[in-house]
Amino acid sequence: MEKVRWGIVSTGRITHQFVRDFNFVPNGEVVAVASRSQESADAFARQYGIPRAYEGYERLLEDGEVDAVYVATPHTMHFQNTVDAITAGKHVLCEKPFTISPGESEQLFEVAGRSSVFVMEALWTYFLPAIQKAREWVQQGRIGKLRQVKADFGFPKLPFDPDQREYNADLAGGCLLEMGIYPVALAWLFMQKDPVEMQVVAHKAPNGVEDDVVMVFDYGEDSEGAVATLGTSFRSKLQNWAYIIGEESYIAIPNFWHASECSLFELDTRIDHFEDGRTSLGFDYETIASNEDILAGRQQNSIMPWDTTVRLQQHMARVRELF
Repeated sequence: MEKVRWGIVSTGRITHQFVRDFNFVPNGEVVAVASRSQESADAFARQYGIPRAYEGYERLLEDGEVDAVYVATPHTMHFQNTVDAITAGKHVLCEKPFTISPGESEQLFEVAGRSSVFVMEALWTYFLPAIQKAREWVQQGRIGKLRQVKADFGFPKLPFDPDQREYNADLAGGCLLEMGIYPVALAWLFMQKDPVEMQVVAHKAPNGVEDDVVMVFDYGEDSEGAVATLGTSFRSKLQNWAYIIGEESYIAIPNFWHASECSLFELDTRIDHFEDGRTSLGFDYETIASNEDILAGRQQNSIMPWDTTVRLQQHMARVRELF
């Protein structure tokens, strides 16, 4: 089987999860890793049996045996890292949030459009079988007309530390970009509409970075009053479930951000259930899909196209205006 050869940009926490799931990716392999320090790159390479380790991202981009790169640097670095990779002729899977503003995303896709490489925001939740099964149930009409999406995602990041990446204002810290993108993205996935109006209640940490946000998206009369109620937090552990509610029944998705199951209810009776039974963390689904697109010569993925990334950036920008 033809395989895509991957290079890893950064050695942070999420890159460990991403690389571990390559045990479940038949159409790709990790061949190189880069970090700001040689010591960190070497340690990561030893841990996962990666052939080459580089100090500095530029050296990885110069590696002719790397086809694609996974970018998992801090949010504020995504734009330049991705531009550099595209310019070097590498395919790119860039962690969410793709950039820190709609304008940056639009600029990036303009650059990508002038190239021939594949580029995608790594919104792994969209590719999970349980999320796809929930979409299938909605498309089959099993919940009737869609009325509400409820989703939240939050974990305590305490005590407050302005130098911690999640809180660091210079690194685009705050719970909206860090965690809030999950419920915002889920609302878009099922609603496929821009909110007509938004209501937002936010709490801010001492340095002015938001650490708790509650959002209500109103999709207007054209959607027959459909709404999304969303939340994210650094101050507390939220339920982290999602509910897709129709006029006839609803879908419950436990821990939707890394969902492994979903259930369909009529009133209080569960009438259907799906569980994927996976042994991976779940990052392999987006990686396999990316590899399929790359090997087929496609620049965009049908589940996570460029327009979706721009929409999510626009929605989060509108939320920030209401802080």
